[in-house]
Amino acid sequence: MTYIIIGLIASATLNVFLIWYLFKVLAKLLYTSDNLGDLYVVLRLYEEFIISVLNMDMYYGEPIIEEMVNKTKVIREEIEKFAEIYSLTTDIELLEEDLRDVGDAEEEKTP
Repeated sequence: MTYIIIGLIASATLNVFLIWYLFKVLAKLLYTSDNLGDLYVVLRLYEEFIISVLNMDMYYGEPIIEEMVNKTKVIREEIEKFAEIYSLTTDIELLEEDLRDVGDAEEEKTP
């Protein structure tokens, strides 16, 4: 009988520890997911900006800017591998719209 009570106490203690550990791991996952989503959106907006600069008459065909576009695409493709993680907390389309609105507001402020 004593062994059963000791086993139950040990099991309950272990379960409480595992539940606590699960919450800690989930909190870190959600934090990482949120930040990866933000990083992905900012990188996509940066890529669009670099492409728009490349398409300007002054810089059209500039090899350094073309290389920047290519390297940015490689980075974006690497981050897209983690889409399963950042899709947990980030609505990409909504975040892109918000960041574009912020960028447009900042451009209007610039004299």
